[in-house]
Amino acid sequence: MLAIGDELILGQKTDTNSAWISDALTARGVRVVEHATVADDTPRLVAAIERLGAAADVLVTTGGLGPTADDLTRAALGEAMGEGLVEDPAALEEIQSWFRGRGREMPATNSVQALRPVSARSLANPNGTAPGLASVIGEGGHACDVFCLPGPPHEMRPMFESFVIPAIRAQAGYAVVTRALHTFGLGESDVAARLGELMDRDRNPLVGTTASLGVVTCRIRYEGGAGTGAGALDGAEAAVREKLGDAVFAADGASDGALARAVIDKLRDRGEQLVVVESCTGGLLGETITRVAGSSDVLLGGWITYSNQMKSAAVGVKPETLDRVGAVSREVAVEMAEGGLAASSAAGGAKHALAITGIAGPGGGSDEKPAGTVWIARASAGAPTDVRCFRFRGGREAVRRWSVNAALGMLRLELDAVQTSLLGQIEPAVNPVI
Repeated sequence: MLAIGDELILGQKTDTNSAWISDALTARGVRVVEHATVADDTPRLVAAIERLGAAADVLVTTGGLGPTADDLTRAALGEAMGEGLVEDPAALEEIQSWFRGRGREMPATNSVQALRPVSARSLANPNGTAPGLASVIGEGGHACDVFCLPGPPHEMRPMFESFVIPAIRAQAGYAVVTRALHTFGLGESDVAARLGELMDRDRNPLVGTTASLGVVTCRIRYEGGAGTGAGALDGAEAAVREKLGDAVFAADGASDGALARAVIDKLRDRGEQLVVVESCTGGLLGETITRVAGSSDVLLGGWITYSNQMKSAAVGVKPETLDRVGAVSREVAVEMAEGGLAASSAAGGAKHALAITGIAGPGGGSDEKPAGTVWIARASAGAPTDVRCFRFRGGREAVRRWSVNAALGMLRLELDAVQTSLLGQIEPAVNPVI
C-alpha cells in the first residue's frame, strides 16, 4: 500500500485507506507486507513506486489523482514505467458526463484526469471525477500489478471492489487468517511477559500485541494451508487465554469501543441498566456508550456535573464534602455514584452507576493532586461501592479517554465477579491480581 499526499505526511489527515485495504486483502489470503506514505513530490513518488513494485506482486496506491498541480500520481507512474502520458477518450467522456449529470460544464483543468501512461488502462470512477489506473511494472522476470485509486474513501472502496479484488491472484490453497483477543487491566509489557514464548517471531500462528488507552489487543495471525487455519487459531487462542485469564474481555472486532461493547452485551444479557455521572470527562463516557448500537437497552442516561454546584444539585453531593476534601476525591466520587444510582429511581432505577471526577489538565493540578489524577466510583445495587484513584499520563484528551476506559473496566470487573488492580491505579495500592 502506498498512500500519497502532503496532508498525510504533515499529519493533517490520517491514512485510513491502507488499513481498510489491508483488512480486505488479508481476508482473501493476500499477505500485506508494507504500508508506505509519500509526499506530493514526483522524484520521491517515482522512487516509492519503483521500490515497492520490485518487492511485491501487487501495489495499491491511493491519492494524487485530482486535477491540480499537486496531483502527481499519473506522471509518477508513467515515469516509473518509462512511458509518456496520453489522453484516454473514454475516461475524458466519463469525466464530462459526471459534470453534465450535475448541470455543470467540465472545467478545463479536469481534462488532466483523463491522462494515463501509454500501456496503462483507466478505471471507471462512478462516484467522482478521478479515474483510477491499472498497469504492470517490473523487469528481470518480476511483474507487479499496480492499481492507482483516488483518495476519498467513498470513491476508493467501490473501485477497489470492482477492479482490484477480481484481479488479485492469491495462492491456491493458501490462507492468511487472523483473530484478536482484547484485554484490559494489564500493561502491554505485562501481557508480553505472561505470553512469553507465544510471542516468538518464528511461530505460526504468530502472536503480537497493540495497546491503546489501556486496551491491549493480542493479534493472532496464521499463514499456510487454508484447511488448517481455523484449528491453528483455535489452539493459539486457547493458549493466550490460559496465560492471560480474566484480563481477556472480548474477541475480534475493532479494539476501539470494544470495552463498551463488551459491557453493554453483559448488561443486556443480565437485564440490567446503567447511569453515568461525569465531571472531567464532560459526557465522554455517555458518548462512548451510546456510540454502540443497542446501547439504549442498558443506558438510562446520566448527568454532566462539571461544577460543584451541579454535583450537589443533580446527584446530591454534600456541599460540606466538597468544602472538606474537594471535588477530586474518594468521598465525592462515591457520593456522585451513589447519588446517581438513587436519582435514577425516578426513571425506573438503574442497577449500576459510574462516576468520574478528576483533573484532565493541562492546568488545575497541584503537588498533591497533579493533572491526570482521576477518582472513579462504581456503585451497584446490593453490592459494596468500588472507588479507585488513577494517575493517567498524557494530554487532556488522553486522560479523559483513559478515564472512560477505566470506568468501563471497573464495571466489567463487577459483572464478571473479578477482583484486580487496573493499569494506572494508585489507590487502593493493593488489589488481588489476575
